[in-house]
Amino acid sequence: MAILALGINHATAPIALRERVAFAPEHTPDALRDLSTLPGVGAAAILSTCNRTELYVDHEPGSEHTALGCLDRFHGLGHAELLTVSYRYQDEHAVRHVFRVATGLDSLVVGEPQILGQLKQAYRIAQDARTLSGPLEQLLQRSFSVAKTVRTETRLGANAVSVAYAAVRLAGQVFDEMPKRQALLVGAGETIELVARHLLGAGVRRTTVVNRTLERARALADRIGGQAARLADLETHLADCDILVTATHGNDPVIRADAVKRAFIGRRRRPLFAVDLGVPRNIEAAVGDLDDVYLYTVDDLRNVVEEGLRGRREAAVQAESMVSLHVEEFMAWWRERAAASTIVSMRKRADRARSDVLDRAIKRLHNGATPEEALEFLSHALTNRLLHRPTVGLRSAAALGDEEFLEFASRLLALEPLNSSE
Repeated sequence: MAILALGINHATAPIALRERVAFAPEHTPDALRDLSTLPGVGAAAILSTCNRTELYVDHEPGSEHTALGCLDRFHGLGHAELLTVSYRYQDEHAVRHVFRVATGLDSLVVGEPQILGQLKQAYRIAQDARTLSGPLEQLLQRSFSVAKTVRTETRLGANAVSVAYAAVRLAGQVFDEMPKRQALLVGAGETIELVARHLLGAGVRRTTVVNRTLERARALADRIGGQAARLADLETHLADCDILVTATHGNDPVIRADAVKRAFIGRRRRPLFAVDLGVPRNIEAAVGDLDDVYLYTVDDLRNVVEEGLRGRREAAVQAESMVSLHVEEFMAWWRERAAASTIVSMRKRADRARSDVLDRAIKRLHNGATPEEALEFLSHALTNRLLHRPTVGLRSAAALGDEEFLEFASRLLALEPLNSSE
């Protein structure tokens, strides 16, 4: 059997096509069972995310294109359309690809950690569908440990590569103990939600979402376990917060310096970390001139993000080298596994020959042969039985002039060359 990785991703296909090829989790088990019944296909797993859909299969050589039939049946896409946007990796190249996917080296944002969780989910779904076994199962298991090792020994995922994450990372540098801090988020869009989730991961004690539309503020607050407030009450919440992040659409600042001054009465010089992610800006520039205020704009964070991307690119070089080493280890294990099955088959055949010859020698003893005669028969018969097929093969190779085969057989059997006088 061989291993095949076949798929499309953000680099090969537009989102409209990726959406058509995606598998919903509830449909994946049926697709896996369908895939595993295709001619030449053994074990199978499917990874499907917003940026990629990939099929991983054990298959018989020569059946590389049959996996596309799974996409044909489930999504109504023809071979011709898929072939122009898909990629196929075989054996060692497939192993390398899976390891790179698990570590985030093949992601749209290099080093992003979500893909590993998605790959683990694909593994569990395939296990539950009973379509995972053998080298493919071992490959996915190894990919998890490779990803963990790469993230532990490199800084591939350590740098901020989004403004939302950069904002929270900077807040952590200002405040030593994030679980003691209170955050105030102005806006309820995607950017603010990303900030909220990063703050949640950092363990911030309380998060308040303020928005012009209270219903939207409540919807986001419910998703993150925070609280919602009206925009009219913004100044009240300014007095309590340690971290302020804004991302709203509007031409005029939502937060002005005089409002912050009033909110600071009684704060006793407690610092305020403020991040303005709005374009145009949501926080009046004069706020940054106030004592104990650390104000960052989206441009400031873009510099942090660019530094993070450079750091990840540098770490990616080290990560690629580590992946190469793990690919070599896996391929060595795979080759040894193939050799092991050959060795088992050879030993079983030799044992059958031994058992048959032994039975015949015992019968000779029962028929009156002396022990010496029975042993002599056993040794000659066993030698002839074990050497018959190799002898036939060597004679055939010699007749064909196959010097390469003869040289390999000599090394395999550890034969010493005979002297010309012998």
